Amino acid sequence: MTKEGRPLSLGERIGACGPVRDREAAERVLERLIEVADEGGWSAVLNQTWPAVQPVFAASPYLAGIARRWPERLRQILETCPEQRLADILAATAAIDAAPDEARAPLRHLKAELHLLTALADLGGVWNLDQVTDAISRFADAAAQAALRCVAFEQRRRGKLTSAADDPRGPVPGLFVLAMGKGGAFELNYSSDIDLSLFYEPEVLEAVLGDGVEIQAFANRLAQGLATLLTDRTGDGYVFRVDLRLRPDPSSTPPVVAAPMALAYYESVGQNWERAAFIKARVCAGDRIEGAAFLKALVPFVWRRSLDYQAVLDIQSIKKQIHTYRTGEGLEAAGANVKLGRGGIREIEFYVQTQQLILGGRDRGLRSSRTLEALDALTTRGHVSPEARDELAEAYVELRNLEHRIQMLADDQTHVLPADPERRADVAALSGEGDLGLFDAGVEAVLMGVNQRYGELFEDGEDFSSPYGSLVFTGVENDPGTLETLTRMGFSEPATVSDTIRSWHHGRILATRTARGRELFTRLVPQLLTAVARTGAPDAAFRRFAVFFSGLNAGVQVQALFLNQPRLFEMVLGVMAFAPRLARTLGRQPQALDSILDDRFTTALGVDTGLAEQVVREAQEAGDFEGAMNAVRRLHREQVFRIGMQTLTGRTTAEQAGLSNTSLADACMRGLAPAALTEAERMGGAFPGAVAVVALGKAGSREMTAGSDLDLMTIYAAEPDAVSEKKGWSADHFYSRFTQRFIAALSSHTAEGGLYEVDMRLRPTGSKGPVSVRIEALQAYYAQEADTWEFMALTRARLVWASDEAFGRQVEAALERALRRPRPGVDIAHDVRKMRDLMDRERQPKGFWDLKLASGGQVDAEFVAQYRQLCAALKGRPLTVSTLEALRDDPVLAQTWLTHQKLGQIMACAFEGRGDPDQEPTGFQARLSEISGAPDFATLKSDLVDLRRRARQAFDVVLPPIPSDGI
Repeated sequence: MTKEGRPLSLGERIGACGPVRDREAAERVLERLIEVADEGGWSAVLNQTWPAVQPVFAASPYLAGIARRWPERLRQILETCPEQRLADILAATAAIDAAPDEARAPLRHLKAELHLLTALADLGGVWNLDQVTDAISRFADAAAQAALRCVAFEQRRRGKLTSAADDPRGPVPGLFVLAMGKGGAFELNYSSDIDLSLFYEPEVLEAVLGDGVEIQAFANRLAQGLATLLTDRTGDGYVFRVDLRLRPDPSSTPPVVAAPMALAYYESVGQNWERAAFIKARVCAGDRIEGAAFLKALVPFVWRRSLDYQAVLDIQSIKKQIHTYRTGEGLEAAGANVKLGRGGIREIEFYVQTQQLILGGRDRGLRSSRTLEALDALTTRGHVSPEARDELAEAYVELRNLEHRIQMLADDQTHVLPADPERRADVAALSGEGDLGLFDAGVEAVLMGVNQRYGELFEDGEDFSSPYGSLVFTGVENDPGTLETLTRMGFSEPATVSDTIRSWHHGRILATRTARGRELFTRLVPQLLTAVARTGAPDAAFRRFAVFFSGLNAGVQVQALFLNQPRLFEMVLGVMAFAPRLARTLGRQPQALDSILDDRFTTALGVDTGLAEQVVREAQEAGDFEGAMNAVRRLHREQVFRIGMQTLTGRTTAEQAGLSNTSLADACMRGLAPAALTEAERMGGAFPGAVAVVALGKAGSREMTAGSDLDLMTIYAAEPDAVSEKKGWSADHFYSRFTQRFIAALSSHTAEGGLYEVDMRLRPTGSKGPVSVRIEALQAYYAQEADTWEFMALTRARLVWASDEAFGRQVEAALERALRRPRPGVDIAHDVRKMRDLMDRERQPKGFWDLKLASGGQVDAEFVAQYRQLCAALKGRPLTVSTLEALRDDPVLAQTWLTHQKLGQIMACAFEGRGDPDQEPTGFQARLSEISGAPDFATLKSDLVDLRRRARQAFDVVLPPIPSDGI
């Protein structure tokens, strides 16, 4: 006050605003101001205040621009008491009541004046932080109220709104606007967005709408009009950037949400970070009666009187998602984000809010919306030490002031200290520091102190960050630090990953639909992303996990399992990264993961777990044909996943994987063959005969991979004139029906998925003959018609199931007799070589990784093995269906077959169809190298080239090339 009792003007109270950085820039402003001041008669004021304000215009192009463009506003600011000038600006804003187009310029001019006033009052030491943020927040309220009046004015003029302009319930009865975030706490920063959430009470709003006006469309137009009026940038600038995304689930809800729907959302799937957001919420515009009622209804959601352990843990995770470094390494001033970075404003806010959420339900005194007031309350009640309170409060003020000075440079919504020393020196100057080194050191000390205090909060328990950095998925926008962390993890599209995870947090999938599911997911996220990053193929692993996770019917049990067994979780994610086949299995049938809950999952392959008996038993107990199909598929799905996991992770050998895959196929056939026979009998009546199922190919030799189909034939015995009881079917008809049903049982897709592709072409007469073969016809065919290649196939024939045990032995004997029967005049070696040469001409290998057809690959080894067995059969020696056993006298061919089988087992688990390891991640290539005994992938390929060359030479020795004349 002056001696006369007049309030001092800003010009009389302002102090030096810091060192001058750019005198030329300041002089350009001064030239313009002198010209106007001379004409307007305020030169004395300008001369008196110029030394104080010169540093502002020297450092801030934005503020210099306002002063040059509207010098009369600068005069009014300097000649008037700042509190009075603020009141005048707010009153002028409150008086705006016109169409939106007419209100654009006045609102923007008032915003510019407010910015100039608050900057000079702040930098000149006239206002403290509270006064600055209060002034900006009060203007934001006035601007929001004016914008709502203006858009309502327009709707009223169009006849869509019938309420009076001076209705005591506001411009639009029933519709209210909540200030959220810093605006709700009167803590807006200098260039802040304003977070507004719009809601309406349907009954109240509908009563004031014109005839035929649809309520939701009307509300949406109001919101859009309000946001556009404030946000659009014109030649006069803008008022505020408006963010409407703090409403419930913004990606799937309209801009204005009906209050009953919003309350239902918060009661059912509201998250803890949304509770934290509502700590600061207040009505800033519109129908204050309905707004107050809405906030009152939300009190039980925000302030829960009792919290279980999991809920407390989830609240703590809001804080623990930020990666703290207790030593403060990496905390540099250059490029530091003073809001979201480590040691920044957010850490102080989270420090306060997380404790408010945990303790405020029982202690109303902890519910303040203002950060420093809440920090004081926590200290008063003994939850925060006075030392921590003082240090954090001082840091909060320093960081908020620093944030304002960063934004004053160009009115950008940024919180990042410039990395460029020149620009950072401008911020230092506005902070009153002319030495950049001292400024940087001071900033770093503040950041380090906050980060260390932050690390002390909830020090014990789980860490919800990652070694790679912070992982924050609260709020409605992607956290910059989190995007940096995801980039470090190797994700090519970190924003997409962040969006996906935040959508899961919103309960948009069944796995996170419940509060318990979301709480578990919060704990799982850092483990998930860290494990995915370690696969070396994070994009593929996360994409496949997303398919699987989104398909879960419920997520609590699976998430709990993953949290309790992190190594198992990492193993599953590793498989997803390198094995699209298994990942798709989980994606299509997430129930396959149920096998992990079975004690047999980790039991070594080859150990009898009773699975075969279980498959047969459950198929028998299913009650009907379709039930048997589904029962077998459920067990098959789980076991395929188990075998694949053990194969891909190196917990089993290639030979054992082949035996296990084959044993699983055998169990499925033994479970479904009786069901198919029962189905045939249901259709045609019982038949007085017997039938057997014989496997050939890899199923016969017990060398199946995950991608193998089933080469089968069915053989039956019956009296020539036997017929079925019900329909009088012949044996050929009856057993053809059985075979067709059996094929369907194995190959048809049901709700539980599929099993195997079935190939019956290796039976006598192939696709041209009957689908099921009478045993006498089989014996005659191999005695009189079969070619050498058919006998080659027969070397791997193996009985899988027979409806009659004695008939099964008869079939086995018939197959062996066929193999041992002499074939005078047949040159077996010539025939086998001729067939291989034909394959070379007509079935060229499809690239380097065609393990089967490559020269020196599996076919060469298998042809020699089958040749050896045909020779052994004729000489009366023991027979075997095993390729390796048949190659005991051919070590190089045995080696090439085993090496290719090892690679084939891995590739079959990983890929559906033909894969190309050259295009796969390095982790998968390393797995292939490991299983083949090579030190690296390049060596594996070169070793494979050499092995194939030697194997083909060995093949040529056993089966010499045929001369060109064919003799």
